[in-house]
Amino acid sequence: MNNMSVPVVSVIVGAYEAMPYLVRCLESVEAQTLGAHRIELVAVDDGSTDGTGDYLEEFAARTAIPTRVVRQANSGGPSGPRNVGLGLARGRYVFFLDADDYLGDEALERMVTVADRAGTDVVLGKVVGVDRGAPSSMWRRTADRVDVHNSQVIYTLSAQKLFRRAMVERLGLRFDERLRTGEDALFTMAAYLRGGGVSVISDYTCYYLVGRDDGKHVTKAGDYTHRFAAVTALMTLIAELEPAGPRRDRLMVRPFTVGLIQQFAHGIVKESETVRRHKLELVAPLMARYWNPGVARHIKVNERLRLECVALGRLDLLADMLAFIKAETVPEVVHRGRARTPYLAFPHFGDRRSGLTDAAFEVTTRDWVGKPGLRPIEPPRAVRRRRSLARRVARRLRTRVRGLALMKNRVA
Repeated sequence: MNNMSVPVVSVIVGAYEAMPYLVRCLESVEAQTLGAHRIELVAVDDGSTDGTGDYLEEFAARTAIPTRVVRQANSGGPSGPRNVGLGLARGRYVFFLDADDYLGDEALERMVTVADRAGTDVVLGKVVGVDRGAPSSMWRRTADRVDVHNSQVIYTLSAQKLFRRAMVERLGLRFDERLRTGEDALFTMAAYLRGGGVSVISDYTCYYLVGRDDGKHVTKAGDYTHRFAAVTALMTLIAELEPAGPRRDRLMVRPFTVGLIQQFAHGIVKESETVRRHKLELVAPLMARYWNPGVARHIKVNERLRLECVALGRLDLLADMLAFIKAETVPEVVHRGRARTPYLAFPHFGDRRSGLTDAAFEVTTRDWVGKPGLRPIEPPRAVRRRRSLARRVARRLRTRVRGLALMKNRVA
């Protein structure tokens, strides 16, 4: 590795069977407008047999970017290579780049500029998918600093972000090598909650998330037991870092709706009775500890009902909900009380023998009837807020019009 002053960014690439995707990945690092003299690359070949390690060494020999290549036996997941890279990194910031993916040319420069200006420890750069899906709700606006508890950043907990290395070392953050999936969610959530702030770049695509033609993307690995282990670890971390209350409830929505509910989706009806029962055994302690009305009220009705069925241990009720949803049946909207509180009449609405309370069917957050976006349904409080805002705007306009009329009369 060439001698150099402390780099601005250490780009850490963990690579396993990464050819030919690795070629574009490394080209995107070379293309960075931040400049080769301000970057170092730490690349870890995790026991590849497809020429990945040889290509990394070839790249290191010819690139202007100071590059260190480590070749090791396969560790079984992305955590090991990332931790090795962190141990070697010298930059003020670190960025974890998956070998399948690539950066926008200005990505590192823009992220460093924001972090330096705002003094934040984590910067999220806009991610788009290439032949695969990508998170989108958090890219509505660019912000030097966001409130983790009231923004959508909790829905992107992947490692592909800029982290201030001093924060990483101060907190002793490393990736949990015991987990086969979801290890990056723990690292990122800890940085969100214990670090010095989060910035978001939404007006430039910083990261391209690539779908592999061979289907070997690492996030697809692991059976359901690994998924439950990841969700359990994330819920445990949130509970350790955030006291019980509304702020914790808001954070808990993420592991319930991204991770856990997918284990009780339509495919469960085709699974064996043994697997279904095992899933209920795995989920029971999580529902007992962390599922509560505060969490439930942040979740749309159709997802909440599925989780309520799981909390009750009622796979028969869950099957009814899944069949109703799969058939794209539109639930009736039932309004009750002086506030005209809306409820969605999914199966077992009003059936007290089921164990599902009316509260499980209540619209408490922005929801939809039919397919998403077809017909928005809002809870009464949100409706009142909108009407109140409209009334305030109307009053201001009327006052302004009267003022202008009065001025005209005076001039006349």
